[in-house]
Amino acid sequence: MPNLQETLDLNSYVALGDSFTEGLNDPGTDGAFAGWADRLAGLLADGRPPGDFRYANLAVRGRLLDQVMAEQVPEVRRIQPDLVTFCAGGNDILRPGSDPDEVAERFEAAVVQLADAAGTVLICTGFDTRGVPLFKHLRGKIATYNGHMRAVADRHGCKVADLWSLRAVQDRRAWSEDRLHLSPEGHQRVALLAARSLGLRTAQDPEAPWPSAPALSAAEQRREDLQWAREFLLPWVGRRLRGESSGDHVEAKRPELLPL
Repeated sequence: MPNLQETLDLNSYVALGDSFTEGLNDPGTDGAFAGWADRLAGLLADGRPPGDFRYANLAVRGRLLDQVMAEQVPEVRRIQPDLVTFCAGGNDILRPGSDPDEVAERFEAAVVQLADAAGTVLICTGFDTRGVPLFKHLRGKIATYNGHMRAVADRHGCKVADLWSLRAVQDRRAWSEDRLHLSPEGHQRVALLAARSLGLRTAQDPEAPWPSAPALSAAEQRREDLQWAREFLLPWVGRRLRGESSGDHVEAKRPELLPL
């Protein structure tokens, strides 16, 4: 962890990625989703004069790495912010037959462009899926991809928010009902981790213990699993089989660098 400071010499921030960075399932006050990137921007802007910090979020749900590179990376070259967060490739890794080594090569090509256009680049590793029934068989692929991303960060001087080691998100309450996207508190934990990875001192600890909660019985867990499969898993699988994306016809929620 870098030495922590009260403020950072960053005046502009652009977030790139997919649904994770768009902030799905973290309702914002304006009707759009908020999410960890919006929350990070708020932490970075805290204590500054109004309008002194500018922020754009180009992330769109469902985007694959090549789409992020084609649609979002060129905007960073145009804007040239002080900070860019780049969290992409997860949707590629989830695809059957995907090769994490090949995805990592394309990820690095994007990082090269971003490092040349932004003052600081922060990337996020993938989550540890050992407790996620739908994705636990992908744990090895995700770990391989994470290893590549850390090496890419070392080669190009990027900051890393290590989501794999974030123990707080192993709690079920860090995830929303669909078990695919973070809950509001999960997004807050990631925002705090990202802020500390940049060197910003935060009053809250991303690994703060969760309040105690009663455990579900085996029968309650089965009922919850069946309801989740009907409401979320089957529709998600159906979209994938039809080649559809949840991001079809969705545009970036904050496409321009504007004051907070």
